[in-house]
Amino acid sequence: MLRDLKLLLLLLAGSLTTMTGGIVAPILPEMIQQLHFDPGIAAHLVSIHCLTIALSSPLLGILADKVGSLWVLVPSLLLYAFFGTVGAVIQSILPLLVSRALLGVASGGIAAASLGLLGNMYEGQQRSQALAYATSTLTITGILFPLLGGWLGNINWRLTFGLYSLGIPLAVVAVVMLRQQTQPTKVNQIASNKLGHILGDRRVVGLLMTLGGASIVMYTVVIYAPLYFRATINAGAALNGIILATRAIGAAIVSAFVAKRLVQSLGTAQASAVGFALMAVTLATLPLLDQLFLILFMAGLFGAGFGIVLPSLYSALADIAPANLRSSILALGAGAGFLGQFCSPILLSPVLNRSGLPSVFYTAASLSAAIAISLILFGSDRRITTN
Repeated sequence: MLRDLKLLLLLLAGSLTTMTGGIVAPILPEMIQQLHFDPGIAAHLVSIHCLTIALSSPLLGILADKVGSLWVLVPSLLLYAFFGTVGAVIQSILPLLVSRALLGVASGGIAAASLGLLGNMYEGQQRSQALAYATSTLTITGILFPLLGGWLGNINWRLTFGLYSLGIPLAVVAVVMLRQQTQPTKVNQIASNKLGHILGDRRVVGLLMTLGGASIVMYTVVIYAPLYFRATINAGAALNGIILATRAIGAAIVSAFVAKRLVQSLGTAQASAVGFALMAVTLATLPLLDQLFLILFMAGLFGAGFGIVLPSLYSALADIAPANLRSSILALGAGAGFLGQFCSPILLSPVLNRSGLPSVFYTAASLSAAIAISLILFGSDRRITTN
């Protein structure tokens, strides 16, 4: 399958959703300092796109079914490039937040269209494999994009916004390579009613809520760790990029080699509880660290916890969903994750303003521990399965 150039194109296009906030996080301290932004408000620059992705991707997914996924993907890639790169020249916080919100809408279109195309191009086990490749690609680009953002930001933080222009060549290649993938999908009322029934399943609701909680915890590191390390060890954009990349490396290794076996051994709920417990421990110890090698070790361990949680929960969603609705259910999972990312600074900024950065990490650690305990107590099924 990896020899299929169409698949590689869709994986690369879909990975742009990780770049939306990933390349801004390492340069956020420099932006705050040079543009004199309030740190609590500026934190939303890394997360506001998550809300608009969560809101727009289901609607754009419906549009893709009606007009064809390619006709959503290409405009979304072009708008992604425009709204992303324009951030380099905006000086005020409100217009910058608006541009980041519109960038999220474009990202939602990319996510919905690329997922729809993957769902239509493959069947059965190949579809599951394609989704697995998509998860791995997101993890790998989660390593690369913070490094690129930090490296460019070390030269000049405005250069980092130029990475969003990757949407333009990808749009051109998509038109050339995916011209045969333009037929809309026929949506029937029976499928719509079945989707509503599935969304009423308590297992699905629980999985979506848990995905949202995992994203709140994960984004605590993405947003607030660079600010903390800038204040404590004087970390610049490049070093913050390395720290964030170390977290992603831990997630990539564990999701590839450990998560599946842990789920088979313990079940989805207990395996996810292990991941949340790891994240809780690392977050609770983070304010106590001032040695770089310990910081990098704990960042990798945090990523390992997240690398257990994310594929375990998505695999459970895929198991519950019938084949003809799997893309829709997984897209809702992605929306729940992005919604959690958006809510992260909303929930934690008051803690930051009242008690400081260490309390932010302690609060997120408490949330992660509470989710782990809930999974142990109430996740009675050893493995979430379909009826």
